[in-house]
Amino acid sequence: MSKLETSDPRELVFERTLPFPPNWVFRAWTEPALITQWFTPAPWKTAHAHVDLRVGGASLIVMQGPGGETEENHGVYLEVIPDRKLVFTDAYRSGWVPAEKPFFTGILTFTATQGGGTHYVARARHWTTLDAEQHRDMGFHTGWGVATDQMVAMFQRLQQRAR
Repeated sequence: MSKLETSDPRELVFERTLPFPPNWVFRAWTEPALITQWFTPAPWKTAHAHVDLRVGGASLIVMQGPGGETEENHGVYLEVIPDRKLVFTDAYRSGWVPAEKPFFTGILTFTATQGGGTHYVARARHWTTLDAEQHRDMGFHTGWGVATDQMVAMFQRLQQRAR
């Protein structure tokens, strides 16, 4: 299952059970060298990632399109519970400087499963219903699904190299 229903029209939810432990999934979200390998759905790529992993720490992910165009995603971490939960928002920049137009807050949870995997849930909470509809229409569920598939493929490659 990759799509949970929610009663709040401003919230979009993506979930999946992954075959890797929670600490791996947390690392995928918090280590720049890993983020650049999976985060952006192809044909785009992640050109740069910066992570200051602490409450109030800034993040920057720069996505690059096939034509060389770039999109910067700035954010700040609101909650960091290693291997269990990560909350971030684009409502602020570094130093708690308000963003021009906040779009959403991301709430990621990583729960261990009996088989050694992770129940991964990503919630995108938007300020307005219109923002949530725009995010849905941009392909939220498909995009997050493709990115998650890329994360799984990255870990499979890393496991093969380690053998």
